[in-house]
Amino acid sequence: MFDTGTTGFMLLATSLVMLMTPGLAFFYGGLAGKRNILGIMIQSFVSMGITTILWFVCGYSLCFSGDSLGGIIGNFDKAFMQGVDLNTPFAGNTKLPEFVFMAYQMMFAIITPALITGAFINRITFKSYLLFLVFWQLLVYYPFAHMVWGGGLLAKWGVMDFAGGIVVHATAGFAALASVIYVGKRRDKESTPNSVPLIAIGTGLLWFGWYGFNAGSALDVNAVTGLAFLNTDVAASFAAITWLAIEWYFVRKPKFVGLLTGAVAGLATITPAAGYVTLPAACLIGIIAGIVCYVAVHMKNKMGWDDALDVWGVHGVGGCLGTILLGVFASKAMNAAGANGLLNGDSMFFIKQVVAVVSACIYAFVFTYAMLIIINLITPVKVSQADEDSGLDISLHGEKAYDEGVL
Repeated sequence: MFDTGTTGFMLLATSLVMLMTPGLAFFYGGLAGKRNILGIMIQSFVSMGITTILWFVCGYSLCFSGDSLGGIIGNFDKAFMQGVDLNTPFAGNTKLPEFVFMAYQMMFAIITPALITGAFINRITFKSYLLFLVFWQLLVYYPFAHMVWGGGLLAKWGVMDFAGGIVVHATAGFAALASVIYVGKRRDKESTPNSVPLIAIGTGLLWFGWYGFNAGSALDVNAVTGLAFLNTDVAASFAAITWLAIEWYFVRKPKFVGLLTGAVAGLATITPAAGYVTLPAACLIGIIAGIVCYVAVHMKNKMGWDDALDVWGVHGVGGCLGTILLGVFASKAMNAAGANGLLNGDSMFFIKQVVAVVSACIYAFVFTYAMLIIINLITPVKVSQADEDSGLDISLHGEKAYDEGVL
């Protein structure tokens, strides 16, 4: 009944996307100061547990079952995966069991709120983060996953997002910006990365996992799958080298962290367009991502936004940029199920992409800020000055990343 090749590939893609969350933990853990390594890493790993539970209970159903509130959210028909058995095919590709699609999409739900954590490192309590993790998915991630991927409002309007420019990166990036503005600046503004090798390991895992993130979003094994895979690698490479070259020019030294950050910017930016654009367009998207995200990070610094690990500048701006560039470069010659962008004669598709991503950013920013205000009424969001000064690893978790007394 089911195609073993397609099913096997999607299980592999699911595993690759799962690997991205530990990769993100390593990436953020390396960027953190040495007193806050575990505090940031646990925020990624705990999402794997809590989000999985929430996804099984109601998340999958709210994203991919039915249509409520005018197409903004799904319903509870598939809560606890009721009505789905071993022989239930996924409606979007009957060669695939629905259980596998459920697992694949769960990995996206896990990593999306974890992306936000890099912005407010060493400034929020763990209790408030756990509440944030639940409410942010219910009020922000699930509605956009349904509206774009679950056949909801934006999908019916013609908006496209191959693997998460709107649903993942734009919403997470602007939620990060709202979080930064709410919690304020760090007391220790000179905090430097504790381990560049750890950042490199995290980047490698993210880059590797991103093939499952983007190529797997074809939900099949065909030429579009290969196109998304290659576009992902090309855009990341062009963005990494572009960032390296710009930073080398301005600071007179080739920075390894800059190269790694540029690669992640390229990966985030190509995500919404990976299966819809030509290979030359992916090269251009990578170059543009390297330039624009670099500028965004420096603009953030100039504005005084203490987005510690550049979540807004890399993921938020990258996701928005990629969604808009999809509206420019999309080609039905590459994917008949896609659209033609501005350069291929469809200005309306371009306008829809711009309106959709701007709306997503505003929604994510406003709801996140309001949510933090409400959570603060339940439990303090900001850590005390004493806890921040001593580092969250010891003050909140009672652990240290490294035993410095051991030779």
